[in-house]
Amino acid sequence: MELALRGKKIGFEKVIKLIDDMVGVLKKEQIDDDVKKEYCNAQIDETEDKKKILDQTLSDLETSIEDAKEGIATATSDLKKLEEGIKALDKSVAEATEMRKEEHEEHTELMANDSAAKQVLEFAKNRLNKFYNPKLYKAPPKRELAFVQVSLHTQHKDAPPPPPEAPKAFEKKTEESGGVIAMIDLLIKDLDKEMQEAEVEEKDAQKEYEKMMGDSATKRAEDSKAITDKTAMKAQLETELEESKEGKISTTKELMATLEYMSSLHKECDWLLKNYDVRKDARASEVDALGKAKAVLSGADFSLIQQGGGSKFLNRK
Repeated sequence: MELALRGKKIGFEKVIKLIDDMVGVLKKEQIDDDVKKEYCNAQIDETEDKKKILDQTLSDLETSIEDAKEGIATATSDLKKLEEGIKALDKSVAEATEMRKEEHEEHTELMANDSAAKQVLEFAKNRLNKFYNPKLYKAPPKRELAFVQVSLHTQHKDAPPPPPEAPKAFEKKTEESGGVIAMIDLLIKDLDKEMQEAEVEEKDAQKEYEKMMGDSATKRAEDSKAITDKTAMKAQLETELEESKEGKISTTKELMATLEYMSSLHKECDWLLKNYDVRKDARASEVDALGKAKAVLSGADFSLIQQGGGSKFLNRK
């Protein structure tokens, strides 16, 4: 510079080249910083978004796990109640069937006994009518004669002999026989009433039993279907539970890897992002100073050196 001031010709080509090279380096460094900043911002934003998604996914999986566990517990409890209900229903059906059988047997026995008693009373009444009211007497068929004689001998072997032929004695016996016949008619009427009531009760009991059997069959079919449905639902919930558990494990691993990558990104990028503007401004100032120096060395006004002051250098890391 002193030589140049003295007007002597000197060459600064090497220095100017060095300045150009230095400017090129500074510009390349700026481009690298720009690229690195864009990369860091994009990667950090992407990683933070991924972390948010993974956090939400993990939360959803934990909720699904709890819901599946609760659903399985509820289904298990419902299945137990349904199975116990079917057992109780089957037991009540068996008991009702046994009771209905006993009631029918009692009804059959009652009807048989009442019919037999009624037949005996009618036979006795007919025998009395034979002596005291011949017009009302009904002769049995010949093939039944032996049975009637046996019955009469068996059931009335101590019966008194026929009334005497004396008119007065006959009249007295006729009056007595009228009371006995009336009593027999009353007994027969009572038997008819009892048999009629028994028939009504038997029909009502059978109708009620059949209704219970129908209702029980419907109820059992519904409960059986409910058991099938709830068993399938429980199996589905158990599958979902296992899938959610596996998903939680894989998501947790992915989240840990994402956090680790995020940590490495911050180690790599935080210093640059924090100092990017400072470095850019310093680099621009240095490029400007180098340009002025080049201009001076190329024959420009040396007063630029005074105006430009000292150059500002970068702290490169």
